[in-house]
Amino acid sequence: MLLGPQLVQRVQGYLPSADLGVVLEAYDFAQHAHRAQTRKSGEPYFVHPVAVAENIADMQLDIASVCAGLLHDVVEDTEVPIEEIDGRFGGEIAELVDGLTKLNKINFYAKEDRQAENFRKMVVAMARDVRVLLVKLCDRLDNMRTMEHMKVESQERISRETQEIYAPLAHRLGMHNVKAELEDHSLRYLEPEVYKEIVSKLEASEKDHQKYIQGVGRTIETLLGQRGFSCTVQGSPRHVSSVYRKMRAVNCTYEQLHDLIAFQVCVESSSDCYTSLGVMHSRWTPVPGRFKDYIALPKPNRYQSLHTTVIGPGKQRLEVQIRTPEMHRVAEQGVVAHWENRHKLSGRVRPDEASKYSWLQEMQIFQKELKDPAEFLEIVKSDLCADEVFVFTPKNDLRVFPRGSTPLDFAYSVHSQLGDHCVGARVNGQQVSMRHRLRNGDVVEVLTDDAQAPCKDWLEGCVTPRARHRIRNYLRIQNRRKSINLGKELLETEMQRGGMSLAKLLKNSAVMTEVLEAFKAEDADELLLAIGFGKHDALEVVTLVKQLKEQASGKAGGATLATGALEKIVRKVTGRDVGGIQVGGIRVDELDSVLARYAKCCNPLPGDPIMGFVTRGRGVSVHRRDCTKAFDTTDPERRVEVRWSSSPAINRPVSLRVTTINSFGILAKVSEAFSSQKINLSEATCRASDDGNAQNVFTFMASDVAQLRALMRSLAKVAGVVSVERV
Repeated sequence: MLLGPQLVQRVQGYLPSADLGVVLEAYDFAQHAHRAQTRKSGEPYFVHPVAVAENIADMQLDIASVCAGLLHDVVEDTEVPIEEIDGRFGGEIAELVDGLTKLNKINFYAKEDRQAENFRKMVVAMARDVRVLLVKLCDRLDNMRTMEHMKVESQERISRETQEIYAPLAHRLGMHNVKAELEDHSLRYLEPEVYKEIVSKLEASEKDHQKYIQGVGRTIETLLGQRGFSCTVQGSPRHVSSVYRKMRAVNCTYEQLHDLIAFQVCVESSSDCYTSLGVMHSRWTPVPGRFKDYIALPKPNRYQSLHTTVIGPGKQRLEVQIRTPEMHRVAEQGVVAHWENRHKLSGRVRPDEASKYSWLQEMQIFQKELKDPAEFLEIVKSDLCADEVFVFTPKNDLRVFPRGSTPLDFAYSVHSQLGDHCVGARVNGQQVSMRHRLRNGDVVEVLTDDAQAPCKDWLEGCVTPRARHRIRNYLRIQNRRKSINLGKELLETEMQRGGMSLAKLLKNSAVMTEVLEAFKAEDADELLLAIGFGKHDALEVVTLVKQLKEQASGKAGGATLATGALEKIVRKVTGRDVGGIQVGGIRVDELDSVLARYAKCCNPLPGDPIMGFVTRGRGVSVHRRDCTKAFDTTDPERRVEVRWSSSPAINRPVSLRVTTINSFGILAKVSEAFSSQKINLSEATCRASDDGNAQNVFTFMASDVAQLRALMRSLAKVAGVVSVERV
């Protein structure tokens, strides 16, 4: 751990003229605030904020960022209020710290809701000031480096969050080294056996790799030097998670991988990059379909380079990346490379830079529009992890979309009205359907019809978060109108049976106020909506109205009758333990009837993070929280709190897809893994593929997630198993 003066000295190395006294003051303040706290390892907690500040200094960020790193946990973990940070260190540092402080004082249904709302808050802060995200990445980097003393469950949860959110965010900012390290640490805890195996094989071949890198590097330098080019060449093996991703992508073992080494060739100018590419291809045979021009078409994170794969010395495949020194700096440092005067950095996204951070602005829009934090987080995850495809408008404006996008995605990116009325498109002059998959270089013209309107099937024909959100929103508005009308019809019918009038009830503000308060509805439409959805029974409302009228006329003995009886009347979908599911927090005897069923689309297991949705006539449908179908088809206003009971004694069907090498005896080895975990197979589907592998889907009964994870770890250890994933 660096001492205060040492940290100041490090910052002074790249900011010699800055006022560094505030860094030392923040150091002393944070050290005092955390003085009584320790980490899981037993060491003083203060080593963590210092390590975060060191990471920030390694990125050569400004003074405010370094101070925010030192102070980032003070408000969250101690009694120090944000106002004190503001008073001592100024508004700029206080804003950064506030953007990094989690929402501890809000009650959420589950950890996943807290995670989603924390992320929503961070999106708001980082849209104003991108330094919030940079400090958060430095924080997460140190947490991932020091997780060995945490519980296995916590390691897996934090690693999955890092893999799904923070590593992709680092990628969006172009910070390759940070992304790679976060991914490697995540793999270390999520797939420990696979991680150890890849690391051991990379270490065993390290000497051969270094020898090969030196030889090929000298060859490239000589080859380009003879043509008059000044260049530098460096080579590096793929990092662990990149190797694992490659193995899964092509369904092969480590030994079957070809391009394990990438070479970065730096030449003086963009024109030299293209000429150097020609020199490479004249010397070594290029692999068809493996050339990409990211200089003419930069990635959204501003990465530029020419990529090609050639058959190099020893008939090995080489990935060669040709770029200028400035492009190389951006490739390594990402967004930080563009901040030349870091001591003057405000962190604000300037108008002329806004288009380069459009994904960040889009996140900001989504967090405003989406009420459900879980849905917002799911949209962000799917958007961050997508590969890109580059297409053009009829006016030759470049648009970037996730791979697999369709004309429907294109239409919604232009305007929601254009998307709502889309009936197809012309791609490169040829008419295609809305579900046509766009390819690099396509020119897209949208075709519309005013009579066209979105339907549920459209969700299967688009991939971008913007398009899916617009379609969901349209369907929900339509569904909301239908549900309000249905609720009104149901309540009106029930009131007529009781000799009352709905129209008169709606005009009686005193009674309506008590009814709305009892059913926790903001207005009459919200109440009718809940009845139409099935959250409340119209008879419950009528019963309450009768009791209120009796009270008003003095027939029921005062207000205690209503307040004592209302709780049982208005809580229809809460509190019962049904097949291992606890719905809400009310005792079983307070609930007259509720059904809970497990959604077949995701088959939740005890231990899975879950959420419930009220369905008409079928009670509560229980989904895994990462079930995209739940978000596609269900209104978030139907969501209810559900959790597993303390000891759910149930078995649930689950399926695993196990990819193996297609070799003799492999199924027997896989069957032994099931037997070792005392699990009986109920169904198995096995199919050999042309690539020498086999796809096997096994269905069985499992008691909880812990049993499933133990089985998956056992299967991953079987020689010849390429990958194991839950279906």
